[in-house]
Amino acid sequence: MNGSVDFPHVGQVMCIESFVTKLDGSSLRKQDIELIFCVTSLTPETTSPARLLQLHRGHWAIENKVHYVRDVTFDEDRSQVAKKSAPQVMASFRNFAINLLRMAGATAGQTAAATRYCARKVRATLRLIGL
Repeated sequence: MNGSVDFPHVGQVMCIESFVTKLDGSSLRKQDIELIFCVTSLTPETTSPARLLQLHRGHWAIENKVHYVRDVTFDEDRSQVAKKSAPQVMASFRNFAINLLRMAGATAGQTAAATRYCARKVRATLRLIGL
């Protein structure tokens, strides 16, 4: 094979090899090798391997900054809201709350504590939204 991929719109395929050390609470550490396969329409002529890796890491930065907060802090995956446009509306409310807290200075790791604070301090929360 000459290194090309005969599939529509595929510019490159890459494999990222990671060594993951899992801590199990004891002094033993288990190390696993994780392989991540990526497919992109970006061609080798326009995008270097270093740039692909940068884009991949940027994706995970978004995942950790936004999606993790929505999944863990707001427990979005277990939401029972499912009729009509309600799930989209609730996602918008969650995004609004996350962005508001970030504008107030809370980092991704502080979102849960900031949310609890706002639940206890209604007047402070109203001031935060300009009321």
